[in-house]
Amino acid sequence: MNAAWQTFTLSNLRFDRWRGSSYLYKLVGWLRLWREGSWLLQWAEPIGALLISLVIGLSPFVSTSLIGVLLIACAGYWMLLTVSDDTPTAVTPIHVLVLLYWAIATVATAFSPVKSAAFSGWEKLTLYLLLFALGSAILRHQRLRSWIVGVYLHVALLVSLYGIRQERFGVEQLATWNDPTSELAGSTRVYSYLGNPNLLAGYLMSAIALSLAAVFVWRRLLPRILAVTMVLVNSACLYYTDSRGGWMGMLALLLTFGVLLRFWWDAYLNPFWRKWLLPLVFGTMAGVLLLGIALVEPLRLRVMTIFAGREDSSNNFRFNVWEAVFEMIGDRPIIGIGPGNDAFNKIYPLYMRPKYTALSAYSIFLEIVVETGFIGFAVFLWLIVVTYNQGVRLMLHLRQTMNREAFWLVGALAAMSGMLAQGLFDTVWYRPQINVLWWLMVAIVASFYYRRENLPERR
Repeated sequence: MNAAWQTFTLSNLRFDRWRGSSYLYKLVGWLRLWREGSWLLQWAEPIGALLISLVIGLSPFVSTSLIGVLLIACAGYWMLLTVSDDTPTAVTPIHVLVLLYWAIATVATAFSPVKSAAFSGWEKLTLYLLLFALGSAILRHQRLRSWIVGVYLHVALLVSLYGIRQERFGVEQLATWNDPTSELAGSTRVYSYLGNPNLLAGYLMSAIALSLAAVFVWRRLLPRILAVTMVLVNSACLYYTDSRGGWMGMLALLLTFGVLLRFWWDAYLNPFWRKWLLPLVFGTMAGVLLLGIALVEPLRLRVMTIFAGREDSSNNFRFNVWEAVFEMIGDRPIIGIGPGNDAFNKIYPLYMRPKYTALSAYSIFLEIVVETGFIGFAVFLWLIVVTYNQGVRLMLHLRQTMNREAFWLVGALAAMSGMLAQGLFDTVWYRPQINVLWWLMVAIVASFYYRRENLPERR
């Protein structure tokens, strides 16, 4: 069983052998002599960190067009570094699955019934994946990783503070985000600089996870106080979004973080706490949540809408969209219609129910099946499994020396869980402000791979 798992997660692949026999890999380092004489590329990694910082630092405040320009700059810079690199590029199982997913999306684009629209989506996907490639290379450096994470956390703190200000003083609701027939019709849902409460909730998922990690990574007292403040402020702002998907994502995030902490401290726990720590912690959390639902009326009313079925207008809208999406999948189940919302917007009107226009499938999992078929969906799930497997193994390896940098791994995996949980019923994951964070989390996990010598085997 263990051997089968190792094979499935690509843990035993020898990428150094592939590098030695690959003609494509010979392009790596093609311009290394030029790089040795370049004054600018003496600062190659800091420049890459600056570009990534600009993407994540500006994304809540600028247009998607400018984000696209910055992503193009990151893609071009990654290509420049690759052809001028004088050291072997780290190829991980995660990179292999990312490349395979991109290849399937490419095939889906080629066979799409709306090739022009699908090609636009393919270009965006390619830029995101190249950001992952650049990030996984730059984030290998501890100081640069700390800098990039720090930039994101401070920007997210500013975003959250503005969201809390909106809750305190009120803000115009830009759309009908609450059921107009419900008791919450007039309540405020904050959206800060992102213009949509569900989008804001998705943006804050990574901020909460990484600020939790920062509590353990940052050593001095004042930085730790700042990290705790970030956790509280980001969590409060997420609550004020009234995003049901965001709340579900928060629970998944905390569950993942708690489980990984339990593994981290396993060697220091006596038999009693090894058995009962997680049940006690999560039981307490469940009790607090139930007490909050019982005592806080707005929270209770919002949570109850999850179980209202079609009686809630938001639920009913999603049900009608999903019915059309299932028909779309049924007509092209193997390879899908091609990536991107432009392709979706071309095909969906042929299946939509009257008056239920939609820009996406309102579920990232259904969206992936629509775009790349069940083949692409299977590879995406494979990528998730491999990423979590690598993350846990790397964390256990770093635990051997009590290296606190491992908590960035914990935070990244917890953030991924949160975004996936929210994505069950929403597709804000496809907006650039969220998508860049998703691939940044995957890049954080991949960036630790260079430490993988003598990793402990899974049992």
